[in-house]
Amino acid sequence: MFRTPLRSLSTTARTTLKIGLIPADGIGREVIPAAKAAIQALGSDIPKTEFIDLLAGWDTFTRTGVALPQETNDILRDECDCALFGSVSSPSKKVVGYSSPIVALRKNMDLYANIRPVLSVAPEPGQKAAVDLVVVRENTECLYVKQEQQTIGKKGREARATRLITEHASRKIGQRAFEIALGRPRKHLTIIHKSNVLSVTDGLFRETVREVPSLPEINGKYDKVTVMEQLVDSALYRLFREPEVFDVMVAPNLYGDILSDAAAALVGSLGLVPSINAGDNFVIGEPVHGSAPDIAGKGIANPIASIRSAALMLRYLGYVTGADRLDTAVDQVVREGTTLTPDLHGKSTTQEVLDAILKRL
Repeated sequence: MFRTPLRSLSTTARTTLKIGLIPADGIGREVIPAAKAAIQALGSDIPKTEFIDLLAGWDTFTRTGVALPQETNDILRDECDCALFGSVSSPSKKVVGYSSPIVALRKNMDLYANIRPVLSVAPEPGQKAAVDLVVVRENTECLYVKQEQQTIGKKGREARATRLITEHASRKIGQRAFEIALGRPRKHLTIIHKSNVLSVTDGLFRETVREVPSLPEINGKYDKVTVMEQLVDSALYRLFREPEVFDVMVAPNLYGDILSDAAAALVGSLGLVPSINAGDNFVIGEPVHGSAPDIAGKGIANPIASIRSAALMLRYLGYVTGADRLDTAVDQVVREGTTLTPDLHGKSTTQEVLDAILKRL
């Protein structure tokens, strides 16, 4: 089974790998400890690990008035090599003083790329997966700049939101997407946009990404990568009808979020899909699923997305052997199908799935 290659953040040998743990809210408190246990089981395939427990989230906000404590920011920046983030229970209505901590972390640490592989488990080892694609989502702009206002007009309340797309951020995410596409067998990239309607903002994103191969410093590096474009609405339609047409998809923040969540349905559950928030100097692994308050505390949350996110994080740091071991163990458990959580129509608990994965490690 092909795994998306990711370049190491640093070639410097580490004697200790310091990992920040931010379970945050809901099932994050159940799946991040599972990911920690899986990492600890890797033994000599990674350096000695040191875990640092950190606070963030809605619960932290309700207790302290701050969703992302400065201490968490400082420790991540000054002491950690990487981190794992669980899930956050952001309210659906505006709460004065509250802002999503993961959105803030992405901006504070310039984690401009959200990389979300969506990969099904083939019936037999070595067989081609039915779904094998990567959504590369710009992680710092679009509507997620959270500049909204509400006014009173002649016909009642009016709400407006500012959407920010910059050439700088579009070029960075475009280069990252081309780099990922170059490392995959098909070497194919699809630019997702809606520039037939949003000709200025999506137009800038589309044009900037298209220009990446012709940048002087690229010097023909991406000549083998084929490029196509797809409007976001038709991309979603094709994703469900013929997912095999996609290899790497690069999209502005909001489209990337929606497409990757939808793609999770193709492999059976959000509980299977990992991601990393990646920058040039830091990486945070994060399962794609949310805080799932309906099952929080019941011990039935699927830990696989978090364990796969840990594998992605390790791969990004250059620990490919350890990452492959985690993914292979997860593949074996999913393929056997006897130890699965309810989201995959099983009856197993979080701990039972973790134990099954640890046994195969």
